[in-house]
Amino acid sequence: MNNKFLISFFRVAVGLLFIFSGLIKANDPLGFGYKLEEYFEVFHITFLNDLATTIAISLCAAEIILGAALLLGIRSKQVIWGLLAMIVFFTFLTFYSAAFDVVKNCGCFGDAIPLTPWQSFFKDLVLLLMIAVLFTKSNEIKPIFQTKKVQTTALLIITVLAFGFGIYTYNYLPIIDFLPYKIGANLPEGMRIPAGAVLDDYEITYQLKNKTTAEEKEMTDKDYLKTEIWKDESWEIIGEPVNKLLKKGFEPKIKDLKISDSQGTDYTTELIENPYYNLVIVAYKLDDVNTKAIADLNALAIDAVQNYNIRTVLFTSTSAEDVEKFNEDYKLAMEVFYADAVPLKSMVRANPGILLLKNGTVINKWHFHLRPTYDELEKKYFQRQ
Repeated sequence: MNNKFLISFFRVAVGLLFIFSGLIKANDPLGFGYKLEEYFEVFHITFLNDLATTIAISLCAAEIILGAALLLGIRSKQVIWGLLAMIVFFTFLTFYSAAFDVVKNCGCFGDAIPLTPWQSFFKDLVLLLMIAVLFTKSNEIKPIFQTKKVQTTALLIITVLAFGFGIYTYNYLPIIDFLPYKIGANLPEGMRIPAGAVLDDYEITYQLKNKTTAEEKEMTDKDYLKTEIWKDESWEIIGEPVNKLLKKGFEPKIKDLKISDSQGTDYTTELIENPYYNLVIVAYKLDDVNTKAIADLNALAIDAVQNYNIRTVLFTSTSAEDVEKFNEDYKLAMEVFYADAVPLKSMVRANPGILLLKNGTVINKWHFHLRPTYDELEKKYFQRQ
């Protein structure tokens, strides 16, 4: 294969892949920030959690800038050094995740293309090889724009756009929603396991010890039943059985949503299958919520219930005790229910965020920066129900 063609191919492939990876994650920087927090916990650097979203936006922008600069041939030596440092870092993270089974999904392409840690690792190895080749041939990468002024201007524009995109989606929700709570999604359907679906296949391994001879051996649950060793009273199970997943079965899009009141009573079905319009305010963390937005949404809820009997509920993972204190300060006019933070963060990338549901379907959703007024909701939805 022609050497010049190979360099051009690697240059385009690496550049486009970095731009794509950066854009996909920048489309949902809050989600990428949550993924970074998982890594911070693994490496015991949770003091960085408050900076997770800032780091996420910066990393995404860096990927876009480096990828675009490589395609344009701007400052090729410095750019390839940056790409090499980044891919070495990513390769280490994905290998560590895969080898020690600590982060199940690396988040390389956000929620758009979920990859296992091993898939991500091998993808990074291929990228590392291509970047290493480009590193040795950096002198052959020529800029598309010849003048330094045009190159600097192009790099400045790329930088503004790269950071601007992540900041915009952080403040106004992802441009494309890849999560199971996107507009148009039916939540009950997303939680349902179809009849006849193949379920997860697990193997349980027992550690057995003979009380008479002190002999020890391992045995799977199938062999344990097949040999009927459980009938022999001289054998006993020691330690905890080891549960191993042999084959992944059908997994519903929504698998971890359970909504309950402060007493633990399950209200999931009642709330998400309401056949009428109902407003869901999602504030997974009340001690960090935008209180101005909560006050405005509280006023909206009062108007909605008085004029159209629209049920408005608030979902949070905050403790009931802290909710009670919060309620004293803000006199909430909405019912409060509790759910785990993970599904709440997926419902809407905002704190608070707003969902309009009807018959289990997400009719619309908003970031609190774009929260609708009562008049807007009345004109577009309530008057037509």
